[in-house]
Amino acid sequence: MRKLTIDLNAVAANLAAMRQLVNQVGNVKVLGVVKADAYGHGIVPVARKLEAEGIDYLGVADLEEAVTLRSAGIKSRILAWLHDPTDDFVWAVKHDVDLAVSANDQLRRVVKAAASVGKPAKIHIKVDTGLGRNGVTMAELEDLLANVAREVAAGAVQTVGIFSHLSSTGVTEDLAQIEVFEQALLKAAAAGLSFELRHLTASDGTLSYPQAHYDMVRVGVALYGLSPFSDNRAKEFGLTPAMKAEATVVQTKRVPAGSGVSYGYIYKTERETTLALVPVGYAEGLPRDASGKGSVVINGKKHQIQSRIAMDQFVVDVGDSSVSPGDTVLLFGSEELTADDLAAAAGTINYEIVTRMGGRFKREYLGLIEG
Repeated sequence: MRKLTIDLNAVAANLAAMRQLVNQVGNVKVLGVVKADAYGHGIVPVARKLEAEGIDYLGVADLEEAVTLRSAGIKSRILAWLHDPTDDFVWAVKHDVDLAVSANDQLRRVVKAAASVGKPAKIHIKVDTGLGRNGVTMAELEDLLANVAREVAAGAVQTVGIFSHLSSTGVTEDLAQIEVFEQALLKAAAAGLSFELRHLTASDGTLSYPQAHYDMVRVGVALYGLSPFSDNRAKEFGLTPAMKAEATVVQTKRVPAGSGVSYGYIYKTERETTLALVPVGYAEGLPRDASGKGSVVINGKKHQIQSRIAMDQFVVDVGDSSVSPGDTVLLFGSEELTADDLAAAAGTINYEIVTRMGGRFKREYLGLIEG
């Protein structure tokens, strides 16, 4: 009744497109972001595909995601950047997972884990250049750098990288953050630290600021064929959406004019018409805010979702169109109806649309690499 088709060949093609973009000048590595179940596309299948394509790094938010990858046999370099105070850094060091370090307390725990394992931990210093999330502030950076330098000299850690994250507020703000990052690099050099990888930009910054590509870029939403900008479509950047969401009409019925449809009667039929029932709701991640505003495609024709989106289902008035139980309903994933369209109807962004898709959807993969 409900199917998500994930085209891993599209993911590979998007990686190639981003590689071509960043390597027009120089040799810039690409980190593929697979956090949040690879933005809803499936962390292990996506990681296996990226590994087969020679990805330089995989990026995850937390260690639980890193555990999932290593348990599946993924051997690529992994960076994890969001840590709980009780995270097991011993496991991370033992399994060659790079760790972001944002504070002296994290550094102490990483050093302790390295001593327990008997080999140096690989770290990336995370700097808050203006996003205001995790990362060491510029005011505290010199103290952290001094402590890192001491642990490097002691053989407890290896400084693989230094990085930050743009706020994507606007060009002025982003350029200011790039300048702060440059200042952080100078402070690190003054502390006697060197890095294999300096990285700052995610998909949006990578497409906007070639001067900030440094040694590596982190590609997330673009990897899945979506534009990070609300004003641009993916195809403008040579990207192909990797997710298609479909369902099946499970019931049709003829009703008279004035019939109320679903919860709250936000829609009543204006004439005798046919209603089609689609078994997808907010339990599958379809935004309730798209009620009365979103659209679907059935048999090549676009229809509005007039009813309230419920937990399990919604209703479409298909008029006199020929629609029957068993017909395919496209929710998004083609040029005629994209994740951007659904996001606009729900007042959100395409990132959220694909990441939240789940529930009772069954995933079907194209280009799957077996483990």
